[in-house]
Amino acid sequence: MLPLEGLTVIAVEQAVAAPFCSSRLADAGAHVIKIERPEGDFARGYDAAAKGQSSYFVWLNRGKDSAVVDLATKEGRAQLEQLIAGADVLLQNLKPGSMDKLGFARERLRKDYPKLIMCTITGYGDSGPYADRKAYDLLIQAESGLASITGGPEGASRVGMSIVDVATGATAHASILEALIGRGRTGQGADIRISMFDVMADWLTVPLLNAEDGKAPKRIGLAHPSIAPYGVFRSKDGKEILISIQSEREWKTLCAKVLDQPGLPDDPRFANMVERVRNRALTDQIVGDAFGRLTREDLLAKLAAADIAFAEVNSMDDLAKHPHLRRIEVDTPNGKVSYPAPAAIVVGEDRHYGKVPAIGERTKRS
Repeated sequence: MLPLEGLTVIAVEQAVAAPFCSSRLADAGAHVIKIERPEGDFARGYDAAAKGQSSYFVWLNRGKDSAVVDLATKEGRAQLEQLIAGADVLLQNLKPGSMDKLGFARERLRKDYPKLIMCTITGYGDSGPYADRKAYDLLIQAESGLASITGGPEGASRVGMSIVDVATGATAHASILEALIGRGRTGQGADIRISMFDVMADWLTVPLLNAEDGKAPKRIGLAHPSIAPYGVFRSKDGKEILISIQSEREWKTLCAKVLDQPGLPDDPRFANMVERVRNRALTDQIVGDAFGRLTREDLLAKLAAADIAFAEVNSMDDLAKHPHLRRIEVDTPNGKVSYPAPAAIVVGEDRHYGKVPAIGERTKRS
């Protein structure tokens, strides 16, 4: 038996953040009923990379039922009310105020269904000057300052995947699980409100505190602002390899066993982390020159033998054939699609991942 079997989740959701959360609840056994407008979640049309279907939708909507509900009609609102009345969790990420205008104010639902756990995802929260703004992943990457510390010196950049949406969905998932535990103790539901901006601001605590201390982070690509050497260097045959030297012991080992310069740590310019960061350009040049004399195969062998932390700068093609990539296979309306497995492994439990629904498709349940 899966841990959330017997629980019902009503997900009035679209796009990425809320569907990420509800997909994880479905994986754990919850009966997730996804409320879709007659034309479906607009994320169904994001791309056609998964056998002609949206990669986002196929990734984030496995194991759910799809219920087409036209909330613009009286009948549709009555249908949603009936579903909520039998639910344990109500998750929604519509435009701020939309549910209130439809007659589903959280204060009213809290009173009528005291055991219900509600989780509302917004861009900027319920109040404040930006509360009514539309908010999407890239917009929050920019507004929160994340983009300002991402990329290289030439300009700000987005993180190459929907990090704000995923972080928000993961936060919602954890918050709902906490509320379910709390309800098991008190019998009371919860009114959880999560803004995408708050989530990203929380994740940006370290760069913010450094900026407020007068050390605003600079965009330095695949390098570290306060550690050197920590960055990308090329092998003789052009392969990019990222190394991380976290301690003086590791620096001495790198110099002796990989760079073949055991006396380098005695040079005052490279004697400790502060000096290496101050002389980053020269530090990186010395490491880069040494790496450039070795082929990828020889360099990786040396780094591994010296127990230096390293990674290859891989592409998506490299990820597709990576020896550590675990996959699951999920049924979709257009056939089976294989993609990366959820990260958590529960020992002794072989999980089944449900089908991705067509619009309005409901699964028969015992």
